Amino acid sequence: MAKEWAQVTGASSGLGSEFARVLAAKKCDLVLVARRVKPMERLAAELRERAQIEVVVLPLDISTSNAAATLEHELDSRGILPTILVNNAAFGFSGEFLGQEAASLEEMLRLDILNLVSLTHTFARKMATAGHGHILLVASLAAYQPVPLMAAYAAAKSFVLSFGEALHVELAPKINVTVVSPGLMETEFFGVANYKPKESLKASMLPASVVAARGVKAMFARKPSIVIGKINNVSAFSTRFFSRHMLALLGHRMTKD
Repeated sequence: MAKEWAQVTGASSGLGSEFARVLAAKKCDLVLVARRVKPMERLAAELRERAQIEVVVLPLDISTSNAAATLEHELDSRGILPTILVNNAAFGFSGEFLGQEAASLEEMLRLDILNLVSLTHTFARKMATAGHGHILLVASLAAYQPVPLMAAYAAAKSFVLSFGEALHVELAPKINVTVVSPGLMETEFFGVANYKPKESLKASMLPASVVAARGVKAMFARKPSIVIGKINNVSAFSTRFFSRHMLALLGHRMTKD
């Protein structure tokens, strides 16, 4: 592939850092964006040495209301036009909805929905001017059904899936949009979300490196969306055969203690 600048949000750990490694192996120059600086600096040093690419580290809280404008300004000032955007930054909560803090819910929805849309809009416009680009949005297996005890997070990921599949059609052929939906992964998500997966669900757990590699492959293949993992594919496909109420009941049974 031709040399490109790729921008990865949530790049300080987990899936974000694995996306960066996969793109570095394809000789993309990288912009790493997240709140935590030191992990990104370590990752940047690793990738510069291993792949002989340029890596820019931008410490930024993507959940803030002006994140897209700030990021655009920072990149414009450096003369960088990313033609690949991996919109990965997100977090979630588990537990009873009424027990969650309103401010925390708003922060999650601002990051997982509003700022994802804002970043996509900002950089898709630049890609349209450039004449080409790829956008990878990270949803979740939870996007395929209502999930009690993770109600707001699952609903946010359903938005991402619908949004991305619509843009895949609307922005083609200049800009490709792909949605990747992983299931359980070996990342920091569980600690942040206060979620402990049941033993019965751990069989579907995949390394973040596998999810990242398959997600990037699907993006360059211009697929509208992809569910990662055989068990997860079966789970997503099976939702077609149940009412949404039944799916919510089943989801509640799987997530409650």
